[in-house]
Amino acid sequence: MKNTVASLLKMKETGEKISMLTCYDYSTAKLMESAEINMILVGDSLGNTMLGYPDTLAVTVDDMIHHGAAVCRGTENTFVVVDMPFMSYQPSVYDAVVNAGRIMKETGCNAVKLEGGAAVKEHIRAIVDAGIPVVAHIGMTPQSVNAFGGFKVQGKTEEAAAKILQDAYDIQEAGAFAVVLECVPSKLAALISEKLMIPTIGIGAGDGCDGQVLVWQDMMGVFSDYVPKFVKRYADLGEIMVNGFKAYDGEVKSGAFPDEARGFKIDDEIIAKLADK
Repeated sequence: MKNTVASLLKMKETGEKISMLTCYDYSTAKLMESAEINMILVGDSLGNTMLGYPDTLAVTVDDMIHHGAAVCRGTENTFVVVDMPFMSYQPSVYDAVVNAGRIMKETGCNAVKLEGGAAVKEHIRAIVDAGIPVVAHIGMTPQSVNAFGGFKVQGKTEEAAAKILQDAYDIQEAGAFAVVLECVPSKLAALISEKLMIPTIGIGAGDGCDGQVLVWQDMMGVFSDYVPKFVKRYADLGEIMVNGFKAYDGEVKSGAFPDEARGFKIDDEIIAKLADK
């Protein structure tokens, strides 16, 4: 069944949990579609996992469109959300709408995501008014890593927790249809999930959220530069891949690959004639 804004809101109403994973390419998107994952996030985390940057700040709108379009070509029923990268929406409401529109048109995605609470509520409102669904993102917002002084849990004090709760109210009022809660205390995330009418998608925010999202390379053991505390590894594809690469390397060097069965034939008489030339 096709996942839509309406079906995701219905899942919130009925208490059915929402699954979400990051994805950045066509082949992986097809696998996630086959697994019936509800939502794909083409995250600016591709800066880390695909492009090798130390953070997400260098990612561009063109990067997001390139990867987002590939993912959308690999999906039919999965709801695809594409991140708005750093400085594609912060400068002005106008920039936010123009870049959101470009991402939507050039990728074929179902929604865009942007980071921030009260500070971007007018940006969210304008994007939604333009007919583009918006997923918000509050708590630990990676594009603000320098302001936070690192990747740290947010909302541990009463004042900080109250601000995150107000941010949640603000983005809901502005028209966001869902919100990612990243690295906030589990009880705070559960409280926000209870108070909001829109789905909450947690990442390092406990089991009280309406859904969960992980970076697929983290949960499959492919990205090993660092592993956040909240990640559960569901397979060790990294080790399997390394072993496969080693086996290939060994067979190439020994001459075992390719064998005769993986070659193509030609009449010996043709080869004999060519040899005489």
